[in-house]
Amino acid sequence: MSGLLAYGRMAEQHWREHRPRMVQELESLGSLQTALVEAQQRTAAEMDRLIRQFRKQGLDPQQAHDQSWELVRGKYILLPPETPPPET
Repeated sequence: MSGLLAYGRMAEQHWREHRPRMVQELESLGSLQTALVEAQQRTAAEMDRLIRQFRKQGLDPQQAHDQSWELVRGKYILLPPETPPPET
């Protein structure tokens, strides 16, 4: 399995802060590293596809990258925060 790069490290930091129950569950299953690598790979692949698409539409490289990041970051890396557990 490949190691974590920038997207994977960003996901881990974000998930630990905003999705602690999900991280705890993934750790208990021994699959946190796998989930982070998968999020990293999906982000990179989707961004690559979108960047090529935006470049064909005439955006410069930075614009294409920025637009792609805006569209992809919330799908795999910057997941929405968990809702608080119900109070008992």
